[in-house]
Amino acid sequence: MEKELTELFESVKRAADAADDSPSEEDRCLDSLRQLKKFPVNYQVLVSTQVGKRLRQLTKHRSDKIKALASDVVDIWKGIIVKETMKNKKNGNGENGDSMKTETAGPEAKEVKNIQRTNSMKSEQNSVAKKLKADNSDKAMKLGTSSSVKIEKVEVQKTKNTTEEVRVEKVSSGVRKPPSNPAGPPKLSTMVYCKDPLRDKVRELLAEALCKVSSEVGDDDNLKNRVDECDPYRVAVLVETSMFEKWGKSTGAQKFKYRSIMFNIKDQNNRDFRRRVLIGEFEPREITELTPEQMASDERQVENEKIKQKAMFNSERAAAPKASTNEFTCGRCKKKETTYYQMQTRSADEPMTTFVTCVNCGNHWKFC
Repeated sequence: MEKELTELFESVKRAADAADDSPSEEDRCLDSLRQLKKFPVNYQVLVSTQVGKRLRQLTKHRSDKIKALASDVVDIWKGIIVKETMKNKKNGNGENGDSMKTETAGPEAKEVKNIQRTNSMKSEQNSVAKKLKADNSDKAMKLGTSSSVKIEKVEVQKTKNTTEEVRVEKVSSGVRKPPSNPAGPPKLSTMVYCKDPLRDKVRELLAEALCKVSSEVGDDDNLKNRVDECDPYRVAVLVETSMFEKWGKSTGAQKFKYRSIMFNIKDQNNRDFRRRVLIGEFEPREITELTPEQMASDERQVENEKIKQKAMFNSERAAAPKASTNEFTCGRCKKKETTYYQMQTRSADEPMTTFVTCVNCGNHWKFC
């Protein structure tokens, strides 16, 4: 289902890109959108493929028909997500309600249970309050910070018609724990194909290279955690999609652009670039704009900088030596602070040419 949905969206995207120049492409895009509107989807498929986010771009299309139909599809998918989330919540509440109904077996049994529960709550409340006060004082001594105390009211049913309020003190420190399950799409276990042999081959090669990053990280725990949170299959699909949207198929004149990115990601000596692509330091759309120097590894960039500095030093050293003098007057600023050097630019029997540069304004001239 995920493959079919992705392929159908790709056909819609291609037709929408070409709809500005061809009316037939606009009709094809509208037909594909109608098929997409009837396509059976669910919450899990929409989250794994991320098609909904990409379809929002078509709601800003120049064509009013494409814009209206894309908006209808987005609204339908939103309704599906809302229905499934509400259904899951109702299922959870229904299980709780069934467990509560089984407790109402009879008035006498219920009354006995409520009295026993009240007595146990009172005894537990006294012991918990003492423990919390002791823990509060210990934490204040260790951390050196004052912790806030919140009082929560809990209603306990004593009999059928009477209620009693029990105050329970809860100590909350100022430190917040990070969420255990951060919101985000689930990881893909396999590659998502688009039934195009050339594109599928590029995706496989990218995924194969990005899957190596976890074994190349080293002993840095923070970097390991960041790499483990990333999805190499999803990143490979996004990078290939960005290249296809900008350059088209990897044939003809665009082959060398594909090869440049593929070579740098697969290069065994370029682990830095491969890691940056996986953890998101380079966005998929930015990768197509990078130069070979920017895609080089950290070590290679340092070597290139050394070579550049050395070349600049050698070029300056090879120039003719200059001497300072006040014998020449600058025609622009009328100052006499100049440097000059002489060079034989004509035949040997001709005098040398003198090149003069003004130190004050940078003006330069020559004479024989």
